[in-house]
Amino acid sequence: MLAKPSVRLNKYISESGVCSRRDADRYIEQGNVFINGKRVALGDRVFPGDVVKVNGQLIEPRSEDNLVFIALNKPVGIVCTTESGEKDNIADFVNHSTRIFPIGRVR
Repeated sequence: MLAKPSVRLNKYISESGVCSRRDADRYIEQGNVFINGKRVALGDRVFPGDVVKVNGQLIEPRSEDNLVFIALNKPVGIVCTTESGEKDNIADFVNHSTRIFPIGRVR
C-alpha cells in the first residue's frame, strides 16, 4: 500500500500564495500556524485532508488548473527575487497580475 503524499508545511503555505517559505517559517516559529487544530513545529508535513490555518485564516493549496508558467530569458541586471525592496526584481519586471514564484534556471 502506498503512503499518502505529503509536503513540507512551509512549502504548502508558500504555494497557497500567502507568503514566502521564509515568512511561513517565521509564522510557524511564532506559533501562529495550526494543522487540524494543533500548533505545529518547523519541518512538520501536510497530508491530504489536513486543515491548515495561518493567523486564524484557512489556507488551501492552489489548484493545478490555475497555475501559469512563464519561461523567461532574464536580462542581465534583473534580480531573481520577489522582494519589493530589491531594485530591478523579477516580479516588477514581469509585472504579472498575480504573485509569481521564481523557480530557478532552466538549462
